[in-house]
Amino acid sequence: MGGPSSERDVSLASGRGVLGALDRLGYDSRSLDFDARFVDALRALQPDIVFNALHGVGGEDGTLQGLLDWLRMPYTGSDLRSCALAIDKHLTKKLLSAEGLPTPAWDTFDFDGGTLPLLPGSLNLPLVVKPRDEGSSTGVTLVRTHEEWSRTMIELSERRSAVLAEEFVDGREFSCGVLFGEALPVIEIVPTDRSFYDYEAKYRAGASSHDVPAKIDEELAHRLQMLALSTHRLLGLRDYSRTDFIVTAGGRPYILEINALPGLTATSLLPEECLAAGIGYDALVDRLVRAALDRGRADADV
Repeated sequence: MGGPSSERDVSLASGRGVLGALDRLGYDSRSLDFDARFVDALRALQPDIVFNALHGVGGEDGTLQGLLDWLRMPYTGSDLRSCALAIDKHLTKKLLSAEGLPTPAWDTFDFDGGTLPLLPGSLNLPLVVKPRDEGSSTGVTLVRTHEEWSRTMIELSERRSAVLAEEFVDGREFSCGVLFGEALPVIEIVPTDRSFYDYEAKYRAGASSHDVPAKIDEELAHRLQMLALSTHRLLGLRDYSRTDFIVTAGGRPYILEINALPGLTATSLLPEECLAAGIGYDALVDRLVRAALDRGRADADV
């Protein structure tokens, strides 16, 4: 948990939640920050499994997964290849598009060349601009004018190497988790005091309300669940994931992004969806632990 990424605070919150559940479940657990001492500490502990609550760069992009594979330590969540794909919004959307799954039009902009894209090219404003390889709505900006576009590009170029711009689709926001190959109940996210579901709306208590199961007809709910399952399988994810959607007034869904390591904080969506399916927080953590333990035993038998 923790780590150096922009999602450190969210990761620490997920980690504290998981530690509490592990303690209540009777597991012997220790927390480790993802820092320079991590590998030595991990080798000293020699855990049966590693519970990955490291959101963002390091824990969600394949880095931690590759390290743990090399150390032959089983872990919760998806593997290196799937995480590396899921964290890259551009590659994910290319795969979605190739499979005919609906996602808003987009383009990527690379700042490494030293020139800034002062116009959004062929894309139509308004646009949602987001870092290419981060989650939790970190750095996401809604751009409505060419002046806002130029200002946003300048600001982002100071701390990012690449961004993705996506045509804004007006509609209702939904999310659907997948847990061990089964779609969870669909949840609707309604920001209470802002029109855009940004980082603050996600994590500040009271900044958004969640309806689960979402108050939508059965056909739309089933469609979103099937899209979440299709995305999960397309990227080769395992254990759990969460797919975010926007649905237009006409009922057309668009896939916004996939989260290979859903948050496990007090305001996170996946635990709420699990609870609606009759799976409490501790039971969710226990199932994730047992899946990793099973993989460890299977590897030991090879």
